[in-house]
Amino acid sequence: MNDAHFHLMVNHLPLVGVLIGFLTLLGGYILKKNHVKITALVIFIFSALTAIVAFKTGEGAESIVEHMPGVSETFIHKHEEQAELFLNIILLLGGTSLLTLFFQFKKLPLAKYGFLLVLILSMTSLALSKSVGTSGGEITHIEIRSDNQVIKIDTGHDQNDD
Repeated sequence: MNDAHFHLMVNHLPLVGVLIGFLTLLGGYILKKNHVKITALVIFIFSALTAIVAFKTGEGAESIVEHMPGVSETFIHKHEEQAELFLNIILLLGGTSLLTLFFQFKKLPLAKYGFLLVLILSMTSLALSKSVGTSGGEITHIEIRSDNQVIKIDTGHDQNDD
């Protein structure tokens, strides 16, 4: 398994983890169940840890794909910028989740505010996860790039020739 394989394997974990954590936290609020909200905190902590691994494997993946046909340095740079921002926010989410977990187990009143902050950070992380995931996919998947990002290639084939 090379660095690109490993990056592809781990990069989905924080993206999906944020979604699952958000839905779990939302469910905990709706059901008014603290144990469900605590489960969400653990999911966010796990997601933050996997985000570190995904970010660290990005350089190795870049060195493999940057010379592939159709791969643009522009797309790689855009993804790196998005990934760095996402990493910072999800680390903040993971740290806040860890603190909130501590407050909850110590039965401190700060836990209530911690959960609210985690909810806000999870929504921010969720929005960023979409953009970082899309920008990563655009590196090698030309079919998901928008038309204004695609370099048109003249194939010499007219659309009316069909």
